[in-house]
Parts: sequence; C-alpha cells; structure tokens
Amino acid sequence: MISSVTLHLVLVLLVSSVFTSTLSAAQRTCASYVNPADIIAAEAQFLIDSALQGFDTPNAVSGRASLPINVYFHVVSQNATFGDVSDAQIKDQMKVLNSAFSDTGLTYVLVGTTRTINSDWFNNAGPDNSQQTAMKEALRHGGKVDLNIYTVGFKSSDTAGLLGYSTFPWEYSSALKDDGVVVLFSSLPGGSIKNYNLGHTVSHEVGHWVGLYHTFEGGCSEPGDYVSDTPAEASPASGCPSGRDTCTGSSGVDPIHNYMDYSYDSCMTEFTTGQATRMRMQVQTYRGITV
Repeated sequence: MISSVTLHLVLVLLVSSVFTSTLSAAQRTCASYVNPADIIAAEAQFLIDSALQGFDTPNAVSGRASLPINVYFHVVSQNATFGDVSDAQIKDQMKVLNSAFSDTGLTYVLVGTTRTINSDWFNNAGPDNSQQTAMKEALRHGGKVDLNIYTVGFKSSDTAGLLGYSTFPWEYSSALKDDGVVVLFSSLPGGSIKNYNLGHTVSHEVGHWVGLYHTFEGGCSEPGDYVSDTPAEASPASGCPSGRDTCTGSSGVDPIHNYMDYSYDSCMTEFTTGQATRMRMQVQTYRGITV
C-alpha cells in the first residue's frame, strides 16, 4: 500500500560510542508527509492526466524506458574531508540503484558529479527551508527528465535525524528547482549509518521521485498506496520482522522487503509488478520519459 508521506525519512541517530564514528539508527521514519486530502486530489488528477495520454489501463504502459534516466550527483560537504563522498561510493550507489530497479523498466546513468564545500548547506539543508532552496538553485542540472541527487549532513536541530526526502513527479510543474532527492551522505554504500548504509535510502527516495508512496500509506484501508499488489500494512516496519502481519483482515503479510517500507537496507529486495507499472505511468505522464 502507499505511504502518504513522500518527502523525507527521519532517523533517530545514536552515537554508539565516543570512541567510534559509527552511527546507529533506531528506526527509519518520516519527518513530513503528503496531506491525505492532497493525495486524493493528486490521484484524481493523475487519472485524468494519464487517461489523456492513453494510459488508462494497467497494460497501457509496459516495457523499458527508451533511454536511461540521467543522474546528476551533488556532493555537499562541511569541509574538505567531513561529508565528502568518494567517486567509488557514487559508482557503488549507481549499481545499487540500477539493481533495485532492474525489473521495473527504468535504468539510470551517472552523467555528472559536482562537489561543493558549504557548511551551511551541509548542516542545515532540509525540506522547504532557505538552505535547500539556495543549494538546489545553485547546483541543479537538467529538466524534468533528469534526476538530481544531493548528499548532505542533516546536522542542525531542525534537520538532525533525517535520512532523506524526495519530490514527486506531479510537483515538478509548480516547483521546478525543488525537484530531486536529498539524502544523508553516510547512507551511501560503505557509509557509517548502521543498518542503513547499503544505498537503499536512495532506492527508496527515487521510488518517490518516480511516483510511489510508502507501502503503509493509508494503513489497512483502501486504496492504500494505490498499488493493488502491495499487501496492506498498518504501520512502517523496523528491522526485518519476518512474518509481520499488521492487517490481518487483508491478504498477504506485510511487505517488509519492499523498497518503499522502512526496513533495514539489508531487508529491502523488491518493487512489485504493480509498483513498476505505476512508476512507468507516472514518469511518462509527468516527466515525459518514454516507456
């Protein structure tokens, strides 16, 4: 099912010891959400917009995108060392991203990397604030078909604990510069956030960028996440709780392995066929990506 939260993930970060730099996250949670009324309005408009393009049946959009989606990676660091992300990590992140989306028809190719030392952006950039606006206005490349990923530190009192957040496809027309994904730098492969350092924060946030909600959107009630083959889920999962079933009146156990849940990175392994169909319809309708 879909989560009415789209825009960002919150971590409760704990320092494991004063003698180690490894951080541990108690749980992946959302710091902001899409108002349920706004979701209803967005979905009603999506039915109209997709039908106008002939995507009014589940099989109307299938296959693979004609071209890979261009990715621009923007590494924002506090200084020359803290917050920096290596080229090797970015390369590994792209491998993780393409592996996660391998059965969806969408592929991604890195076309550019920028590196910026700006302690204000690194520490304070967050949803809808002035630091994020300045950062994106200065760094964003491309148009609605291009994915921009920013890595920051989320260190301020307003942003501490964030793991990442994203915009949705239908928001692009009203917020061009805001479009993209922002993630915690240490959540990339090889990063220091325990349980969330295999790169699936990016997989999850890009899921939002192509139009998916969280699996627990709407809880046990229809229409949930607006995807018919994701089992209903009352609340986000934490860890990797095999057999968890929070909606006993609905078929299927909780989709703890889905990239749009809140499980540990090591537990995330799949998008469903229905999610793949939805994301293809979303990107063709709102991003002009031919599939």
